[in-house]
Amino acid sequence: ARLARAMTLKNAMAGLAHGGGKSVIAADPGMPGAERSKLIKAFARAVADVRDYIPGPDMGTDEHAMAEVNHLIGRAVGLPREVGGIPLDEIGATGYGLAVALEAAAPFCDLNLGEARVVVQGFGSVGQHAMRFLSERGARLVGVSDSGGARVCPAGFDLAALLDAKSQGDSVASFDQGDAIDPEDLIAVECEVWIPAARPDVIREDNAGRMQTKVVAQGANIPATPAAEELLAGNDVLVIPDFVANAGGVICGAVEYHGGSQSQAMETIAEKIRGNVTEVLTRSAADEVLPRTAALRIARERVLKAMSFL
Repeated sequence: ARLARAMTLKNAMAGLAHGGGKSVIAADPGMPGAERSKLIKAFARAVADVRDYIPGPDMGTDEHAMAEVNHLIGRAVGLPREVGGIPLDEIGATGYGLAVALEAAAPFCDLNLGEARVVVQGFGSVGQHAMRFLSERGARLVGVSDSGGARVCPAGFDLAALLDAKSQGDSVASFDQGDAIDPEDLIAVECEVWIPAARPDVIREDNAGRMQTKVVAQGANIPATPAAEELLAGNDVLVIPDFVANAGGVICGAVEYHGGSQSQAMETIAEKIRGNVTEVLTRSAADEVLPRTAALRIARERVLKAMSFL
């Protein structure tokens, strides 16, 4: 339910012609291909008559899964190019949006992306692409984790080599650069940018005080508890809320669904996220409230305005 609410806020914040919802398949994403395909198709049949629901990829699913869904029920986004889609994970739509969000936030927190040290928790599709786009702006990766473990390298990882290792199916834990650390200690690695790109509720009141960063750019959905965000604000850490910062994927999906091109999707992501981050942080400062509070007010205003047209 919290994820569904986050999607509603995300779509409203981005000014998309869609509401918001979320579904979950409770299963192991690493299951054999035939079993996985059977389950994906069963899911597609289950939502076939929920015609307002448009499936898209998230944790554990990809373009191939969306192609299977689309073949059965005639609607899905994040499709492979071969069937006319925009493969949002392949092009890094969400990660690109995070990089844009940090650019827009930089003037509000004295952040120099060209010299920024970055920590990424959850080096999957979102985390990898976010770091790829940030490295183009001069930032360097100093801490990273995935489901297999965590590593730290204060001088900065060789990103190209790390990305290549991940493409071969290796965990960051087996990478031969830097030092292995307990994944729970990644939160304390000194940096300018900390990106949660894994699961919900990883930043909590019991560990948020360990953070040594300027900005938390939320690549995952609901990665921090409200109490943790309050604590971070008290420590002068700027938090860019999830439904503002990581909207690149849903923006790309909406552009695809309405017949747009990949270049149009990337331009729209940049325009919408840059404008929204600036508006949220400006209102946050003016009203002396948390960025999330300001963002919630803006998103709810937009939801209510949309409802007024019904």
